[in-house]
Amino acid sequence: MEILLVVILVALLVGAFVWWRRERAAREARSLADVRADAQRWYERLGGQVMNLHGDHPAVRQALVDAGERYNAAGGQLEQARTVQQYRLARETALEGLTYARAARVALGIDPGPELPPLAAAQGAGELTRERQVDVRGQTFKAGPRPGRDTPYYYPGGRYQGRPVPAGWYSTPWWKTALGAGAGVVGGLLIADALFSPAFADPGYGYAAGYEEGFGGGPDQGGDFGGDQAGDFGGGDFGGGDFGGGDFGGGDFGGGDFGGGDFGGGDF
Repeated sequence: MEILLVVILVALLVGAFVWWRRERAAREARSLADVRADAQRWYERLGGQVMNLHGDHPAVRQALVDAGERYNAAGGQLEQARTVQQYRLARETALEGLTYARAARVALGIDPGPELPPLAAAQGAGELTRERQVDVRGQTFKAGPRPGRDTPYYYPGGRYQGRPVPAGWYSTPWWKTALGAGAGVVGGLLIADALFSPAFADPGYGYAAGYEEGFGGGPDQGGDFGGDQAGDFGGGDFGGGDFGGGDFGGGDFGGGDFGGGDFGGGDF
């Protein structure tokens, strides 16, 4: 009798374990299907924008170049994705591309369309709300909230070597790692200091102090950046993990219905 009870108990435990494994596999499959569909939706929306937007203004052309790069990158990521994190990477890249497409629409003077989900890399960076012009080692650098012939490079916001860089339009893409002569010679950190610290180069006056003073309360209070600067994604999922140095690679990575959907010719 005792042996029979043991056998029944073992059978019940084995059955419960098998059921649990099947349920877990089913949940994982549903989760994977959901993130894959979401990434595909944003990717297709970006494709419609890239195909349908055109313009001769330098700011428009540059924003569309950046959007096209993200579209190609997201497509490659989707083809290779097998996990939830990899599909999230593709989604983020497609969303970043859409921020550039949205910037192109702004430069074209047309409705930018609905707001997009926030980018992980841009969290806490804020956005420029006024024009800035600085001279660094004989070179002039400009930035502002609106596109112009002197500021054709859009940046959706993020961090450069740990320092917040707000979304806005810039005269040169100094945040990129591989720059040619000019901005590359000066160095991105010097440009960031000059643009975002009014006390640039004053002895004993660091970046953080200038940042706080120049933007009316600093990273914690927003000020002229127009957003919540308190977000700190230097570590964890958005810093050195999935979005920073891991799956999301820091941005370039940066994220569907294009031909006739929300952006391509439907609602807008």
